[in-house]
Amino acid sequence: MNAASRPVQFLLNGIAVKAGDVAPTRTVLDYLREDQRCVGTKEGCAEGDCGACTVVVGELVDDALQLRAVNACIQFVPMLDGKALFTVEYLRGRDRSLHPVQQAMVDCHGSQCGFCTPGFIMSLWNCYVDHAGTDTRPDRTELATALSGNLCRCTGYRPIIDAGEAMFTYPAVALDRASIEQQLRDMRSSESLNLSHGSITYHAPRQLAELTALRERKPDCTLLAGCTDIGLWVNKQFRDLGDIVYVCSVDELKTIKHADTHLRIGAAVSLSDAYAAMTRHYPQLQEMWERFASVPIRNAGTLGGNVANGSPIGDSMPWLIALCARVVLTSSRHSRTIDLQELYVDYQVNSMSPEEIVEAIELPLPAPGLVFRTYKLSKRYDSDISAVCAAFALYMDGERIITARVAFGGMAAIPRRASACEAALAGKLWTESTAQAAMAALGNDFTPLDDMRASANYRSRTAANLLYRFFLETRADNALPASRTSVFDFARQESPV
Repeated sequence: MNAASRPVQFLLNGIAVKAGDVAPTRTVLDYLREDQRCVGTKEGCAEGDCGACTVVVGELVDDALQLRAVNACIQFVPMLDGKALFTVEYLRGRDRSLHPVQQAMVDCHGSQCGFCTPGFIMSLWNCYVDHAGTDTRPDRTELATALSGNLCRCTGYRPIIDAGEAMFTYPAVALDRASIEQQLRDMRSSESLNLSHGSITYHAPRQLAELTALRERKPDCTLLAGCTDIGLWVNKQFRDLGDIVYVCSVDELKTIKHADTHLRIGAAVSLSDAYAAMTRHYPQLQEMWERFASVPIRNAGTLGGNVANGSPIGDSMPWLIALCARVVLTSSRHSRTIDLQELYVDYQVNSMSPEEIVEAIELPLPAPGLVFRTYKLSKRYDSDISAVCAAFALYMDGERIITARVAFGGMAAIPRRASACEAALAGKLWTESTAQAAMAALGNDFTPLDDMRASANYRSRTAANLLYRFFLETRADNALPASRTSVFDFARQESPV
């Protein structure tokens, strides 16, 4: 028998919606197309890669509306509870006129077959409303980043970037933020959402104590955060998730706190917000932030979910490990803090007890003498999974290395440190010979696998080459600047006449 403590409540294009009998794993995309007949949102890949299904979700953050583009294909309907959902249908004027974003796409010839166009428009609309009422306008680089999760097979990206610049030249169309904010306040409920549909239950606790109690009662439940991985389990692997406990309604897990010695990031903080905070302290993370998946994935995914998942090709763990990050594990009975490297035991196996959850990640603030870089190698520059992810942190006294921490993803069954390489660096002067010795030592640290992303030989050679690149960029004399290139570089240049 299906039951709900109360229906899922949210705004759909400004109108209050209640969904009382909905499967916990029903995707927002299917709900929009099949239940609401909002067919402008398209299914392209069903795995959050192509962006054809991009929608914008709004929620109150510090009592103000925050809008974020996400992939509807890997979001579940109950996750919308208390939020606002906007689709491409919302942009049409009451007189059926086009929104400036849409008109710019027409005038700049940014659409050909049109299948991907609604997704591009929603990403651009998110950018449009974020800049509305301000004196700033996104440049081509910022627009390219905003569109990193949208793929087009027809036009190429230059005219779409052109449309992003042109959309601000039309008569402005303002979003009535005050009205949306008030509707969300009126909809706000203190009651946790609990659904039952067939054999699946869904719980969205509001308090950390409620979450840990649920985890203790249901140690085999699926903990759901951003759904960027779990959405694929449902869409591609057809998994039965069983009992689902959603963690992102717990306010205690959504905070970022600055202490004297470290940054404490709650497990439910989005990757977008987490990287923004961490990059302020470690500007060397800027490129990794931009290359970590795409904007919609970073908006939905959480740092805690990335850490708890422990994928050997996850991009956060190598540099977090290199920077001595710690993870706070909590249950209804205790809380403990361990070095992040101690969390990973084997492929998809961690040291957490069944009743524990990740509460927070603690990142030490930069120490004097720290020399740090992190690098990612993948087949595509944007929105791709790493073949190799490397992180190097040297703690220096002048030109001498006091301590070295080197960590890799994609080189083993878990993200882990390169102990032989570290030993070859510690206590040495940071010179060419030291770098070459550390590169050779890497061969004793890993025996990489061959898979679809890269061969073992490629991984071994490029891991060593990344260490040498690190040396070239940080050596005392004639250090090379860090290079940053993008697949969108051509879109940032003037088109040929």
